[in-house]
Amino acid sequence: MENRKLRATPAARTLAKRLGVDLFNVTGTGYKGRIHRDDVAGFNYEDKIHVSPLAQKIADEHNIDLKGVVGTGYRNKIMKDDVLQLINDPEIISRFKLDDFGYPTIPVSTQTTKQTTVQQTPAAVKSQPAQVAAFDRETETVPMTQMRKIISKRMSESFFGAPTFIQTWEIDMTELLALRKKLINPIMEKTGKKLTVTDLISMAVVKTLLKHKYINSSLNKEGTELTFHNYVNLGMAVGMDDGLLVPVVKGADKMSLSEFVVAMKDLTERTFAKKLLPDEQSGSTFTISNLGMYGVDEFTAIINQPNSAILSVSSTQQRAVPRDGEIVIRPIMKISLTADHRVIDGLTGAKFMTDLKAALEDPLTLFV
Repeated sequence: MENRKLRATPAARTLAKRLGVDLFNVTGTGYKGRIHRDDVAGFNYEDKIHVSPLAQKIADEHNIDLKGVVGTGYRNKIMKDDVLQLINDPEIISRFKLDDFGYPTIPVSTQTTKQTTVQQTPAAVKSQPAQVAAFDRETETVPMTQMRKIISKRMSESFFGAPTFIQTWEIDMTELLALRKKLINPIMEKTGKKLTVTDLISMAVVKTLLKHKYINSSLNKEGTELTFHNYVNLGMAVGMDDGLLVPVVKGADKMSLSEFVVAMKDLTERTFAKKLLPDEQSGSTFTISNLGMYGVDEFTAIINQPNSAILSVSSTQQRAVPRDGEIVIRPIMKISLTADHRVIDGLTGAKFMTDLKAALEDPLTLFV
């Protein structure tokens, strides 16, 4: 333990104890480095060494230190053959030339008649696909990371603690896509950043939220007080391999489109680099979860409490729709609003979605 004074709030100490976080590893954002609850909640541990069970077994039996070893498995996971390469004894290597369930990778009858078949020709390998598929596999059981534990707790609290309803609407993206095409070069010249469809959707959401105070509100944990926000701090859910983070664009309602693009790109880049500060992950008044880039047709997200609602954005797909008595092909996007029914009624949610649909289908109104 380091010989330095630890400054932490009682709430931070309580959360750290529950999550098993060593406070000496957490950087505080308070006065003189004082650690707050959000610092603990946003704390990310360094990546641990990932080892397959069989590789760990071999390393333990032969006192092999795996620290610093870069594996050949997914995301540098250390596999059986990575450990065997560290052993010079042919007998030991031969002993572990088994599948991950402890069976020989070469049939016993073959081993007793022809030991030379260890080195097989490509034709021989090709003739045994079922055998390779059956034996050459591993399983891995690992404890949940601190990030996943926090996500699990928050999602459970939101899902089981708030009665919700969901509304799904279809948006004709023709005009918004045309507007992006016109703005992409001017925005690039001004900011050096690429304007995305998500940027324009976000701006439409921000403008619409200012007209609907219940959608942009927060309910306290006790469910006794409602706070209306006269500003918009927009959270944007960003998924990564090891978890979900929600960077927040503070004061998004005061930003121009160019300013928003720069702010969003900066937060997103630092999110993937795991360089977000705890304050940049808190204080949202509304959140967007966008899976459109992955071709998702439709989904509904869980509310990022204490927000009262969250918007799920799906992919844009060419669909046949009726227009003026005719069937035409249009780029259609589905969006879903998940709302806390303690705060928002169905009519309130419908009014918000009606205005948002109008803004997305006639996006020039965003700049008037």
